[in-house]
Amino acid sequence: MKDFEVKEPMKKEIGLKRELGLFEATLCGVGIILGAGIYALVGKAAGLAGNAVWLSFLIASVIAMFTGLSYAELSSLFPKAGAEYVYTSEAFGKRSAFIIGWLIILSGIIAGATVAIGFAGYFSALFNTPLTPIALGLILAMSFIIFYGIKESVWFAIIFTLIETGGLLLIIFIGLPYFGKINYFEMPSIDGVFSAAALIFFAFIGFEGIVRLSEETKHPEKIVPKALVLAIIITTMIYILVALSSVSVIDWKTLGTSNAPLADIASTALGNNAFITLSVIALFATANTVLLFFLATSRIVYGMAREGSLPPVLSKIHFKRRTPWVAIAIIMIFSMLVALIGDIEMVANITNFTVFVTFIIINLVVICLRYTKPEVERTFKTPINIGKFPVLPVFGAASCAFMLTNLSLQVIIYGSVILFSGFFIYEVLKIYDRKSK
Repeated sequence: MKDFEVKEPMKKEIGLKRELGLFEATLCGVGIILGAGIYALVGKAAGLAGNAVWLSFLIASVIAMFTGLSYAELSSLFPKAGAEYVYTSEAFGKRSAFIIGWLIILSGIIAGATVAIGFAGYFSALFNTPLTPIALGLILAMSFIIFYGIKESVWFAIIFTLIETGGLLLIIFIGLPYFGKINYFEMPSIDGVFSAAALIFFAFIGFEGIVRLSEETKHPEKIVPKALVLAIIITTMIYILVALSSVSVIDWKTLGTSNAPLADIASTALGNNAFITLSVIALFATANTVLLFFLATSRIVYGMAREGSLPPVLSKIHFKRRTPWVAIAIIMIFSMLVALIGDIEMVANITNFTVFVTFIIINLVVICLRYTKPEVERTFKTPINIGKFPVLPVFGAASCAFMLTNLSLQVIIYGSVILFSGFFIYEVLKIYDRKSK
């Protein structure tokens, strides 16, 4: 597809503002990862994996690290807001790049809506409110914050991240007296452990969002890879300890039926006041993840529009706030529509489908570019190489393909519809582009 025509005035538009260092970028990654799954999905995961839910977290983290290292190498090559779109375009051309960009945008929208539903669940547990209006209100509020400015958005994220991390450390502390009192390998089946890992992988989604902040990060070719790897390591350690604590305090069967699992753990050990405390912390955690999902997704929409694969209007930057306001508005609207579905497990798994497919391609991109662009400087390279050939991206692609097989047939069908709709959208835009010429 030929690029959309870029008018001369758009070439003169101001760019995004570079505000982020290693500390801010790492905390953005930690914040978006932590809030996404541990507060919303740990109960359902325990219902699938039993006391071995910690093993599911470990499996998911290893898979995340394989792909995270691939992202780190690519971000050092092309530190652009378009991220996955740019990487795939360089390796496989614009058609494939558009499909990947399409999946990333939809996964960001769906994931943001999913966590907004999780927020509404905790809010409902506190105030007995209906889920949907609360989820919609959160989406609106977080969209306004990211419109207001990158610096303000990141400081909100830092504060929320510190609060949510404090809540998880409290859960770990609560579980310490219970550690060792159960069999941590008790599970309904090994298939349940892998199914839980596929669901839990949603809890690691977010590390890739760091690369989309490259144009707002100082020295991104060095800082972004470090921030990405650090975020995965930090969150993996916290997740495994929380998982061990959770099943130590509450029987995994009971945990599997909970709508506010971490708050129930605190209530069981410390009483009703602890339930309220953890529910409030969970509100900060889930709100933080919605904010950061929308922040990262708006940047890839902006990046694709600037590269010419989406209408130029989506690359417009607000003259005062210096944020991609049209992209933010579009994401907000579609996230509200998705939130109306209301089934958090189904929506999370559809998100996982789109992410697994994307991660398979990203790992293949690393391998391809090692041979097609060996001369380009890489300030970060994935470890373990045989000559030019990188070994770990093979494991990354294979493990993501395996995780796809652990999703239900219904999820695979819905995900496939989303995937192939990307081809349709691409052709429609190509026709529009021809007519506009």
